[in-house]
Amino acid sequence: MIQSTGTLPSVPTAVLAPSDDTYNRRLGLRRDMNTSNPRPRLIAFYLPQFHPTPENDAWWGKGFTEWTNVVPAKPVFTGHYQPHLPADLGFYDLRLPEVRQAQADLAREHGVDGFCYYHYWFHGRRLLNRPFEEVLAARQPSLPFCLCWANEHWTRIWDGGDNKLLIEQTYSEADDLAHIRWLATAFRDPRYIRVDGKPLFLVYRAGKLPDPLRTTAVWRTEAMKLGIGELFLCRVQAIRERDDPVAIGFDAAVEFQPEFGYMATPLTASLTWRMNRRMWRRRGHKIYDYAEVVQRVLAKEPPPFLRFPCVTPMWDNTARRRHDATILTNSTPERYEEWLRTTILRSKSMHPKGGLVFVNAWNEWAEGNHLEPCQKWGDAYLKATRRAVEGSA
Repeated sequence: MIQSTGTLPSVPTAVLAPSDDTYNRRLGLRRDMNTSNPRPRLIAFYLPQFHPTPENDAWWGKGFTEWTNVVPAKPVFTGHYQPHLPADLGFYDLRLPEVRQAQADLAREHGVDGFCYYHYWFHGRRLLNRPFEEVLAARQPSLPFCLCWANEHWTRIWDGGDNKLLIEQTYSEADDLAHIRWLATAFRDPRYIRVDGKPLFLVYRAGKLPDPLRTTAVWRTEAMKLGIGELFLCRVQAIRERDDPVAIGFDAAVEFQPEFGYMATPLTASLTWRMNRRMWRRRGHKIYDYAEVVQRVLAKEPPPFLRFPCVTPMWDNTARRRHDATILTNSTPERYEEWLRTTILRSKSMHPKGGLVFVNAWNEWAEGNHLEPCQKWGDAYLKATRRAVEGSA
């Protein structure tokens, strides 16, 4: 087994400011049991890929869902946890309302306050849209939600690159207008997550927008005309994006983990590496130690702008990328719990009226990245989430 390189640093409990009851009610923020200061709202990224669609049938074969990639995954070194297989919820189909309700019940029970659904909009064409549209239409489950526009090309290599293009992401002012008009329906839902009374909307790759100032201006102007009011727009800081979000028309940033730009050096010194180095070199996998990555993330200096933090329970995308995967090894529920608790405490000290903390992810099974129960760990990561939330009080 590859050995962990260390434990996570501790963070002293901050002096917390009193809360504002009106503000808390408007944001739907929950209170900690033992303090008047609200804890940050915990939001988990949610992948709506677990149901067949005509596009996936055409591109990948009849009946394709995310489970198609998950099940045949193989370990690539001794002790490597693959495949990641579901436990309590089974190989579910997101077209079933009882599945969506069971997910929401599990999330709420374990301290997750809402889901951030990935939203796929391609110049008016929506993909993987059925689960969220049914959540919206049925007004169930009652768990709060927001949306993140996953504005990347769809390709056959799963990473947003331009090779083997399946559907292209394009932009125009007319499309910006059409997009915000569709989003307004979601923003009006009473479950929609708000920051300071404003609907929260994320853009995964804001750097891909050809004119982000134009896009955000169109959205804000039209939202006011539609009676939505002001928006709270966040750019996701992924793939080494570090720019001030305000400079391109956004209100804040959302950290995205694992943040490969801050990774430690891939493991090279262990006996396991020496035994497997020929295979790893041939396949091109990069393997990192979870505890060391967390230490480096927590040691970063805070940016000079508003950024909401993110944690991840684990990461391993060998199910999608059989020859050049990135793997975090040595993740445990205890290490994840300590990272999450530390992050919540820091967020509370920075945002005394309540902030946001994101978890990547609720159900990214093909990226080995999920809070949902699995056959190896059961519900241990969910219980760790609840302990971190309760322990941050």
